[in-house]
Amino acid sequence: MSRYRFCPCCGSPLEEFPIAGCLRQTCADMRCGWVFWDNPVPVVAAIVQCEDRDGAVLLARNVAWEPGKFALVTGFLERNEDPAHGVVREVREETALEVIDRSLVGLYPFERKNELLLAYHVRARGEIVLNEELAEYRLIAPEKLKAWEYGTGLAVRDWLAGRGA
Repeated sequence: MSRYRFCPCCGSPLEEFPIAGCLRQTCADMRCGWVFWDNPVPVVAAIVQCEDRDGAVLLARNVAWEPGKFALVTGFLERNEDPAHGVVREVREETALEVIDRSLVGLYPFERKNELLLAYHVRARGEIVLNEELAEYRLIAPEKLKAWEYGTGLAVRDWLAGRGA
């Protein structure tokens, strides 16, 4: 459940109460009525294929991750943002690459982080310049790319399957 102890609207203690078939944290002050729904957070993910690097796929390591851990470029969807625009924004912000084309691969629940991943295949070009969120990157030939069993790896699996890999 949540780490909240008090209502963010009125400051009253929170208590568990059955709502819509689940125990949910709710404000103890019934006049307030705040409910912590704990909905998943939308995140865009990009399988970035670098057109000017023989179609290699870019995997990146976040600065908070241990060395050797790489994944797709990802980022939170902004309020009122179209996911197709959000993935272009994230690729540009995190790598400085220019997106030429993008197509939806699929939607994937990432339960461990309570996120909904909206994964895209992105064709891009340009000089790779990482922002402060990323420590390093690797370029992997699509035929050597291997999917992993969780999170963005499921999108990689489906993308590779769609290519006949």
